[in-house]
Amino acid sequence: MPAKRYDRDYFERWYRHPATRIHVTSMVERKVRLALAAAEYLIQRPVRTVFDVGCGEGPWQPILARLRPGVRYTGVDSSEYAVRRFGRRRNLRLGSFGGLGALGLEGPFDLIVCSDVLHYVPAGELRRGLRVLASLLEGMAWIEVFTRADPIAGDFHEMKRRSPAFYDRHFHAAGLVHCGLYGFVREDFAPGVTAFERGRGRITAQRRYRKSSLNPPHGPSGPR
Repeated sequence: MPAKRYDRDYFERWYRHPATRIHVTSMVERKVRLALAAAEYLIQRPVRTVFDVGCGEGPWQPILARLRPGVRYTGVDSSEYAVRRFGRRRNLRLGSFGGLGALGLEGPFDLIVCSDVLHYVPAGELRRGLRVLASLLEGMAWIEVFTRADPIAGDFHEMKRRSPAFYDRHFHAAGLVHCGLYGFVREDFAPGVTAFERGRGRITAQRRYRKSSLNPPHGPSGPR
């Protein structure tokens, strides 16, 4: 199977073509509103800086700009096509998850976004990238990740079907504490987060959640 390419055809297929797209603008906006609300609840002020790693074409940027005028958004993605097309307009930079430390990013950030990315990242890159991500964080990270315990649909090419425990270990090693609904804070921020503001317990493959027809499966390469 050929190596995965995040080119024009990829984004047309998964983000725009009516028969195959998973990207839905209304769903992206709900994610943005959720992440903003959770981050602002925790930091107790408006979000001023956002870093979006694996941002694709940067669909969060125009929504954030509308909801929080003046917010400073920085996106990083490995797609030369996406950065060439939207880089100047949405402040996107070319880079990989494992190479974040070499980009000279101007942190810290109130909100870090990593939507539908980690399950495509090799383990070595994931470890390096999470450490850098944690070092740039001064608020909340919204990290959407799918595991082999999850019912999902979409792009499975080069997807790593890992266990929830795998990600638990790597988040812990990076000093990130789960606080529910894809939200994470740094360990030095966590003492101010109450027990039930945090995620309680670990997901296991034996506790799979069956989604009803009213809640269609999440999708890898869905709305970034």
